[in-house]
Amino acid sequence: MKKSYNIAILPGDGIGPEIVDAAVKVLTQVSEQTGVTFTYAYGRIGGCAIDEDGTPLPEETLRIAKEADAVLLGAVGGPKWDQNPGHLRPEAGLLGIRKGLGLFANLRPATMHPSLVDASSLKPEVVAGVDLMVVRELTGGIYFGEKKRYTQDGVEVAEDQLIYNEAEIERIIRMSFEIARKRDKRLCSVDKANVLESSRLWRGVAERVAKDYPDVEMTHMLVDACAMQLVRAPKQFDVIVTENMFGDILSDEAAMLTGSIGMLASASLGEGSFGLYEPVHGSAPDIAGQGVANPLATFLSVALLLRHSLSMDQAADAVEQAVWAVLDKGHRTADIAVDRTQAVGTEQMTAYVVEELLKQLTQK
Repeated sequence: MKKSYNIAILPGDGIGPEIVDAAVKVLTQVSEQTGVTFTYAYGRIGGCAIDEDGTPLPEETLRIAKEADAVLLGAVGGPKWDQNPGHLRPEAGLLGIRKGLGLFANLRPATMHPSLVDASSLKPEVVAGVDLMVVRELTGGIYFGEKKRYTQDGVEVAEDQLIYNEAEIERIIRMSFEIARKRDKRLCSVDKANVLESSRLWRGVAERVAKDYPDVEMTHMLVDACAMQLVRAPKQFDVIVTENMFGDILSDEAAMLTGSIGMLASASLGEGSFGLYEPVHGSAPDIAGQGVANPLATFLSVALLLRHSLSMDQAADAVEQAVWAVLDKGHRTADIAVDRTQAVGTEQMTAYVVEELLKQLTQK
């Protein structure tokens, strides 16, 4: 293991700067207790970059990210930029950095911790014990296809192309099989093969790749059925793999199984160990600057960063255990609190986790 790592920090918009600042405090505790040095290079992305640089993804930001060992991102977006043209929307920065860094796989674990069962809007018996992983293809599909707006016979028309090639599908399917092999050896490939030609190609490639993984059980499910089953019986799933747009929707749905989208971390990976890590919850502009944002998804994203990009498995375990221990003690931010009058803010929750993390790291 190296003794020094460079981490690109992209706070972004809304609550992004608050939760990223909190995450740096977690990383600082890890550094102090392990002797590993983290250096940080900051860059702009999203709406703040549009305001300052005229683009959602400045070349300097992409350079900073490419020179780092890993990237930690807060969130992008907000109503201020909702009326901008597509290439000047904050989300274009996210799509651009994923493409620019070759990050083709987005991992979104959804785990129901026992102490949060009551925070879910679903019945406890439905969500208790949920532990699944959504693997979303990240650089293909309709989000990256050609987009057109034109007038035909006096009527305005919009087109979005959904394109996948065999190689793009195969690499995400193989990664998903490898992930499933390390978990419960069950993989559900989600598509819309009854309607879409791209999904029929997807299913065909998945069937071919499955022959190389006889120890993993693979099933197929249509995306509408999967959306229903995630709510009806989520514990039937171990690993779900799907294309870009379906994965965007299903992973957000899976997040709510855990009690709050504020609890869901993500890792965007390519070939090798490099990755970009971010919470799934978005920029939450309605609470930005109020000090009430839930930083736990960002802390869990830090754990993924430590594990996947830096090979610091023990430190990653310690961060996760610190989060669970704090929740077990009953500490809650407003989004996961049954009694919101007892909720703590971002700063206090961070202090609780950093304190618990010290205990976890000194015990190892």
